[in-house]
Amino acid sequence: MKAVIIGGGIAGTVTAMALRRAGIEASVHEAYESGGEDAGAFLTIMHNGMDALRAIGAEGPVIENSFAAVGLELVTPDGKTVEQRSFGTDGTHGPRTLKRSSLYLALQEEAISRGITFERGKRLVSASPGVARFEDGTVAEGDILIGADGLRSVLRTIIDPSCPPPRSTGLDVVYGYTTDTSVPQAPSLYRMIQSLHAFFGYTSAPDGSTYWFARLPTAEGVRTGLTPEEWRTAAFVTFDGEPLPAAEIIASTGDDVFGGHAYDVPSTPVWFTESMVLVGDAAHAASPAAGQGASMALEDSVVLAQCLRDLPDAPTAFAAYERLRRARVEKLVASSAAVSSGTTPDRDRNWLYRHHIEWDAEIPRI
Repeated sequence: MKAVIIGGGIAGTVTAMALRRAGIEASVHEAYESGGEDAGAFLTIMHNGMDALRAIGAEGPVIENSFAAVGLELVTPDGKTVEQRSFGTDGTHGPRTLKRSSLYLALQEEAISRGITFERGKRLVSASPGVARFEDGTVAEGDILIGADGLRSVLRTIIDPSCPPPRSTGLDVVYGYTTDTSVPQAPSLYRMIQSLHAFFGYTSAPDGSTYWFARLPTAEGVRTGLTPEEWRTAAFVTFDGEPLPAAEIIASTGDDVFGGHAYDVPSTPVWFTESMVLVGDAAHAASPAAGQGASMALEDSVVLAQCLRDLPDAPTAFAAYERLRRARVEKLVASSAAVSSGTTPDRDRNWLYRHHIEWDAEIPRI
């Protein structure tokens, strides 16, 4: 079997590595010349995401390019800490924080070292069983096509032209970094502040730099085409005047600021055909609020490879993959949407964090 993977981000790259470990040839075809969209943001790979990487022996490059996230603290608008939560696992076995661009680079370099080929500048325009056609006129052929092409997946619309579009979460999300060590620090801890008007979170790396994000309630299309300075200003004015460190941290930031409107995909009715299947955000995109988008994509990648390894044909494998993944990821998307809307979700995260993938376990046919 040969797999053609559309998209060279987190899901596509790790799917290729997992397939190779399963003995299946895979090539990756990426629309962007260098990495992918939203590369300026940062993220945390939670326990379950790191577990998925360990299943295929790919956790090392991520650990080397990240720092530990040991827990979180919830703070009210008046500055009172109302909850402190440990993530429960220290060191290399716990969650890790890193820039999305660093994650892309680390995973892609690891994939290349394992013999996986990347074709860049390959934007999918159409597909039929076994054939992917790109904007530059080239084609790629394989037994199966895997759509790892993200929130605006082209393969999703090819599989199901009537699929619902991504849904606005009603939030703009702004990310920034400051190297000013005089601002309030939160070493390896996520301090989450529910201010009077919006939500702000930050954590500090071992070198003293601070990573921050702001979720700003905003209708879709209000802020478009903003420069880094304009995104920084939008975040600053939201928190200016409040007795919390958000505005101070934002003001200390230079042009290392990135923003955009957040969307999710609550449910994709059709995940696969006989020769095409979706993984990661292409199948189920969550808002950033739960911090699980990357981890769920990593789980998808490994489970799909296991199904293709153990089951007799692609349609059977795809059906097993959907059976194993749909309920879990849709529960996550709903939970993340609740956080985004301000609804208090179930605080029990064990169903998320304690998920374990045993690579050698055989996937049964049902």
